Amino acid sequence: MEPRKPLLAITQGDPAGVGPETVVGAWRQPEMHDLCRVVAIGHPIVFQRAVELVHAGATIVTVESPDEIDSSPSVIPCLSSGSDDAADVLPATIDPRGGQAAYDALVVAAHLALDGKVSGLVTAPLHKAALWRAGHHFPGHTELLAQLCGVDDFAMMLYLGPTAMSIDGSRCVRGSAGLGVVHVTLHMGLAEVFRHLTTESILAKIHLADQVMGKIKGEKPRIGVCALNPHAGEEGLFGNEEIRTIAPAVEAAQHAGLLAVGPFPTDTLMVRARNGEFDAVVAMYHDQGHIALKLLGMHQAVNVTCGLPIVRTSVAHGTAFDLAWQGRAETSGMIEAVRMAAKLSKSISGISDKQEKMLLRDRLGC
Repeated sequence: MEPRKPLLAITQGDPAGVGPETVVGAWRQPEMHDLCRVVAIGHPIVFQRAVELVHAGATIVTVESPDEIDSSPSVIPCLSSGSDDAADVLPATIDPRGGQAAYDALVVAAHLALDGKVSGLVTAPLHKAALWRAGHHFPGHTELLAQLCGVDDFAMMLYLGPTAMSIDGSRCVRGSAGLGVVHVTLHMGLAEVFRHLTTESILAKIHLADQVMGKIKGEKPRIGVCALNPHAGEEGLFGNEEIRTIAPAVEAAQHAGLLAVGPFPTDTLMVRARNGEFDAVVAMYHDQGHIALKLLGMHQAVNVTCGLPIVRTSVAHGTAFDLAWQGRAETSGMIEAVRMAAKLSKSISGISDKQEKMLLRDRLGC
């Protein structure tokens, strides 16, 4: 008997951005429903507007519980969250009501996952300034989810699968397991990065990279660790963080049996990783990892939160106010995020909640 497809919750994100239309645009693709069963979390009116915008030809059906879902390309079951204020948010505006709507949808989806009612969640983008104006002072989804799940050891990983293709028809990355980039520091000013980089924090992220990519690859992954300074500090001429902070973390990881090497200059390390020499890269700060991976495959990259007791993936782009509510939003990233969440979730379908949580914790490295 074929195992039942995993049930995923997809949040609307900020209603002022491209989130609702990327959800609806992906929803009408049969591929999405081949991968999983889906329930949308957000305001039904917002999703209905997105349906009309992209001419999806789908019907929004409000449900009270994920147990009621019957999703298909033509039926979008929506579990309503938040207040009706979400329907009044104007496109491409930083509005606290939009931040609150994104927050409300995320909280509902996270609790569904924590309670074992869905196998995982996929999030559409929120706007960080709108989130703050709504009174929720988190740098983004990753940190908010970590608090909701009660974990301290977590990380963002951007991931490109082995089948991701560039516009010229070549593979984005050549490793058999794809490429994951885990970030030691994330949403903070560059001036703050130096204060938060410690041997302990770098080692923790190397372990998360090993655990998550190990589950994807099926064996120990090869991990390249980025330097912080140009030329990896040039033996201390351009900074000594490599000598004092990063190298000791790599050595500790090696002593623990991990296949970690570095620190290497990022400009050459990412080329080596793209060519298949590494399965994972540990970046020291946000743009060090994001820019390189998004250049390789912007709309096929997936954001995976490592260290949570639940599966969470997301598109790798933001609210894109310059494109919002024009019917021009790219939907391939949402399909890839769903694909990754389904891949992480499907093997646990049909087992007990206790077993499920134990497997999820093992799978996502917490």
